[in-house]
Amino acid sequence: MNIKEMCGILKLSYIGNNYEEEIIEAKQTNLEFEDFLTKILRQEMIQRKENGILKRIREAKFPYKKYLEDFDRKIYKKEFEAEFKELETLDFIEKKENIILIGTPGAGKTHYAIALGIKACMEGKSVLFVSVPNLIIELKEAMSKSQLSIYKRRFEKFDLVILDELGYVSFDKEGCEILFNLLSNRNDKGSIIITTNLTFDRWEEIFKDAMLTGAMVDRLAYKAHILDISRDVSHRYEETISWKKSKNNS
Repeated sequence: MNIKEMCGILKLSYIGNNYEEEIIEAKQTNLEFEDFLTKILRQEMIQRKENGILKRIREAKFPYKKYLEDFDRKIYKKEFEAEFKELETLDFIEKKENIILIGTPGAGKTHYAIALGIKACMEGKSVLFVSVPNLIIELKEAMSKSQLSIYKRRFEKFDLVILDELGYVSFDKEGCEILFNLLSNRNDKGSIIITTNLTFDRWEEIFKDAMLTGAMVDRLAYKAHILDISRDVSHRYEETISWKKSKNNS
């Protein structure tokens, strides 16, 4: 069995793919054995960490990638500066606290939620992103296959779950009840970020039941970070105007 085969069994992909070049370089630079071993093991660790990040981002199922570095905090009220700074430490995940991002369409809710999710993936956290309408469909499919309990257990294991677009589609009674049950079971087990275009007083428009709506808000909003980042102008509209200007000037 050669070195490459042994590295394959031990899952040392960097060493398996690069050991020949590393040996040549070590000979040319007269690298000591201990230094050589330290170097290739360090590179193996770096690659494994990077692969882990990529795997967590892939498994989170983000619809696209957005980063905190690209999130323009200056366009929001100054009162949010301290809140943004605190949330970006990701301490809310350790404390199993929720975030509810309320805002008009194009306010940047989904961008910020994804950016926090990607940072969490980079710091070793397991994340799931799903739009609420798709979640209801998945829950009903799981229930029809008698796999709802399996789905719930998997849902509870993520360090962070991002539920996008609550409020764009209302649900039937069955959908409301299974969503309520799912979120109630997860409460205190891990953090949830919810993006919604509706303030709490309008959530009954989605759930169609005053008692269930009240219970849902009570569970999700308890000790949660609640930010209404509504804006008069959509960032998509601003980007479109900027794009048209650059096109006209070119």
